[in-house]
Amino acid sequence: MWHGGPRITPTRTRSATASSSRSGSPGVQSSFHRRGNTMTRRHPIALVAICFASIVCSPAFAQQRAADGVAIDEQGQPQYSTFSLCAIDPATGQSGAAVTTRVPFVGRAVPHVRAGVGAVCTQASTVVEYGPRGLDLLARGVEPQAVLAQLLADDQQRESRQVGVIDMKGRAAAHTGKQNGNWAGSRQGKNYTVQANIMVGPDVVDAVAATFESTDGSGLPLAERMILALEAGQAKGGDRRWGNLQSAAIKIADPNDPGRGGDYIALAIEVGEHPEPVAEMKRIYYTTGRHLGYRSFARVEGQDVIEMKRMLHALGYWRPTLAAFPDPPLSINTPKMQALRKSDPALYEKAAADARRASADYNRDYARYDDETIAAVDKFRSDHRLDYQGDPPGFVDGRMVDALRSAFVEKKKNQSR
Repeated sequence: MWHGGPRITPTRTRSATASSSRSGSPGVQSSFHRRGNTMTRRHPIALVAICFASIVCSPAFAQQRAADGVAIDEQGQPQYSTFSLCAIDPATGQSGAAVTTRVPFVGRAVPHVRAGVGAVCTQASTVVEYGPRGLDLLARGVEPQAVLAQLLADDQQRESRQVGVIDMKGRAAAHTGKQNGNWAGSRQGKNYTVQANIMVGPDVVDAVAATFESTDGSGLPLAERMILALEAGQAKGGDRRWGNLQSAAIKIADPNDPGRGGDYIALAIEVGEHPEPVAEMKRIYYTTGRHLGYRSFARVEGQDVIEMKRMLHALGYWRPTLAAFPDPPLSINTPKMQALRKSDPALYEKAAADARRASADYNRDYARYDDETIAAVDKFRSDHRLDYQGDPPGFVDGRMVDALRSAFVEKKKNQSR
């Protein structure tokens, strides 16, 4: 159980192998197995037999697959080899679990959260029930390290499991079994635990931890901090099984927000399959939450606004007392102005400055999409039964444009009769 500064806990491998093809038949490699300080040579045929047995028997290379493509082991348990983050925010009371892997639909199995209780991530050879069972134990006041001990006490496959747990006091712990695929390990720090297996290396966990720590006290929402942390780990290479289907998920529990389902899950995003699942999860988070950065924007002005105002004016929705909608000032690129430029440059510069001021004044009144125009658009939409619940103020979409143009053309036709 963690009580101090950051701690990293990698698994230890009991042997190291090296290959050489300097001798023997072409395409057949010799192998050396390290025991202590000695190197013993294995026969290639024996190595093939050993490798075949490890592929068939190892949970990391399960041969069976569920209908959705997720590998399952001999006990029928899904294989979510991955990296994940469990964290809390004491200021808001939120708890969160975020995960990404090169397996589809990770969100349905690995991350588990409960408002006012904490978070659990269960992965590697995954026992999904460890999520709710772990949260039940946390709810009864059991510390994370003891939670792991109880969950794994009778588990004969504990060495193939990886589980991370955190409670609302910020106490965190993780279990990484010896049979987890390399690189595998965990790290606990202030209000978080990150755990990973089958990684490109420990840099993944280091990046997740460092990024999460760097946003402590920043005022950023817990969800955003966790997504940014996962993004940093992914940038280091993440899960080393390149070429496989990928997914990502995040869940945030908030005792002050019942959520849409009344279960106090304030946020739940699952990217079931995507070439860049963490980036897609980030995009969904920013977009659905309307967070800064989800779009580019600027003050709306231009010829299309002038055209819309002209139509709204003709139909009596925008400045109906205005006698006539004025045309824009003449451009400085007319033949007359260009001739003046050659004959009298000084006079041309004065005329050009006057034209630019007139154009700026015109655009300020007629080319900007301002509150006055928004009110006119809303009235037009209401009169033409285009105002739907949830539409933002001044919403101009294809249907509104079609209706406006149709009404304008009909008005002009009637006037010409």
